[in-house]
Amino acid sequence: MSVQTDKLEELGRELGDAIAETPEYQAFEEAKAAVEADDEVQAQISEFRELRDQYMQARQMGQASEESLQKVQEAQEELHAMPKMAEYVDAQEELQDRLEAVNEAISAPLDVDFGGEAGGCCHD
Repeated sequence: MSVQTDKLEELGRELGDAIAETPEYQAFEEAKAAVEADDEVQAQISEFRELRDQYMQARQMGQASEESLQKVQEAQEELHAMPKMAEYVDAQEELQDRLEAVNEAISAPLDVDFGGEAGGCCHD
């Protein structure tokens, strides 16, 4: 590897370390750990995923109903209404906002959106 590539990779590691130290990342990790440790939240997540998977299978077979979609939406609303899950979703959104700002700062001088289209060859 060239010296320039090594330097860029080192800067990337430093950026990753700096992101890990942000309040947004710390809040996300804490909220994630709280969700993972809560059996009630985990049970609600499992129920939501099961309903969602059943709906997606029915949809692929052309048998999805409005009622089954409504059940999925209600399960998601119930899940997101749980305090620990609501905190997790909020923390995730705040972290995504912060990462988007970082992406824009990296992309601006290069006129390339690294979080979106970098790496693709042909976009319409």
